[in-house]
Amino acid sequence: MKNKDNQINQMLYHGTVLVVIALMLLGLFAGNPLLHHLGLGYITHGVLVFLLSICLLIYPTYKSHFLRIIMIVVASTYFYTIFFLYPNTWSNFIFLCFIPAISILFFDTKLFYLSLLLNTLLIISLFSYIAIVDRGDLYPYIREDLIGNIINFLGSQAILYFIFYISYRRLKKQKLYYEQIKHSERLRTTGQMAAAVAHEIRNPLTVVKGFLQIYEKDDTYNENSKRHFSLMINELNTAEQVISQYLSIAKPDKDTETELVNVTFVLQSVTDLLNTYGHFHDNKIVLSIVEDCYIVANSMEFKQLLINIIKNAIEASKDGDSVVLTAECKKGLVEIKVVDCGQGMSKEEIDSLGTPFYSLKSKGTGLGMMICFNIATKYKGTIHFESEKGKGTTVTIRFPAANMGK
Repeated sequence: MKNKDNQINQMLYHGTVLVVIALMLLGLFAGNPLLHHLGLGYITHGVLVFLLSICLLIYPTYKSHFLRIIMIVVASTYFYTIFFLYPNTWSNFIFLCFIPAISILFFDTKLFYLSLLLNTLLIISLFSYIAIVDRGDLYPYIREDLIGNIINFLGSQAILYFIFYISYRRLKKQKLYYEQIKHSERLRTTGQMAAAVAHEIRNPLTVVKGFLQIYEKDDTYNENSKRHFSLMINELNTAEQVISQYLSIAKPDKDTETELVNVTFVLQSVTDLLNTYGHFHDNKIVLSIVEDCYIVANSMEFKQLLINIIKNAIEASKDGDSVVLTAECKKGLVEIKVVDCGQGMSKEEIDSLGTPFYSLKSKGTGLGMMICFNIATKYKGTIHFESEKGKGTTVTIRFPAANMGK
């Protein structure tokens, strides 16, 4: 289905491009007053039609930021060229007003603002030329109502900005909605897997683990065999832990009890707990709390979320680095930041966080981050990552602050 949609989109694009090229060729050959002279102006017109046609045809294959800039430059040059070559065609001025509309097709914010600014400067230069140098000889329809044309130009730019702003916001909302659907689908799929598989696996593991514990205490086995039993029990514990993580995602959350959670108290508790873990790699946890903050949540789940995030920060840090925790209330939200100076992540890696079995750790399952996202969503919170390769990561956790007046 997706391939079919792509084929339809490509057909629509190429069909539209062929129509545009046909119109440009008609403007070049049909009733062109310069056709019989073949001077520099006509040759320039033909070269620009050729270059713009090539750009439009190759764009689906080479979708790059550089090619987009070239397309806008060539299109702008083309419209300004035909404006000066054919002064009697008053409709050419309309094309000049709508040059920034080309960048709207790319939904590139920087490119749109750049083209809007450059086109405004060029139009100002054009009006100055017509008012001072031309004096209405070639462009009387502009000179005679210069103020009106300026107002029309400003109005057209305002319309373009409004179209871009509305379209870009809608596109961002659709992208966010799509990401939320993908995340919900991940949780639903993982929950179904857990419900179907966990029960069937956990019971046999419990039986095997029980016999191994009996054998481990049996004096008829030598010490070497007991070490093997101990190793197998540890691996079974790891398997049980993974299954428990699956079940924590799959089980219904309706009966979970919520309470007024003192964020300061929980952060201090988690810091004391993980400081020992950090000392193994000479990592220190620095806690800075501006004021007491409270949220409504389940304290155990909130603590689990913080442990997962802070533990990840410690493991990503280099030996001797510190992990900085801050907490404060901002505009009705409790904002907790976990900052490390570790290896960092790329945008692609950040986007994949929370996906089952995706982990940057060699022995990770990816379920820890999925549980964190699930807990945050459950209590109307958010988790945001800012990271750069080699420069560390900042995790910002936000929850609605509890109304202490009630």
